[in-house]
Amino acid sequence: MENNTQEYITFETTAKDGTVLEMAVVDEFEFDKKHYVAAAVIVDNAINEDELYIYRSVISEDDFSVEPIMDLTEYQKIADAYLKM
Repeated sequence: MENNTQEYITFETTAKDGTVLEMAVVDEFEFDKKHYVAAAVIVDNAINEDELYIYRSVISEDDFSVEPIMDLTEYQKIADAYLKM
């Protein structure tokens, strides 16, 4: 029997209502010379890939951090580019 489990890089973020959410990075990509990740919420040890969220990411030698994209027009432009990939 094969084990098809996959490990994900995870991070925490705060929702608009103040709830802390654990997110899993399901994809990463570059756009306009910047690095981004597509992430999904983790609920009860399961990843909800029905809704993906895009974050700008900053990568250092041994870690990374994410930043929300606050400008809605910029977010839509990046999300559209991701969907075309």
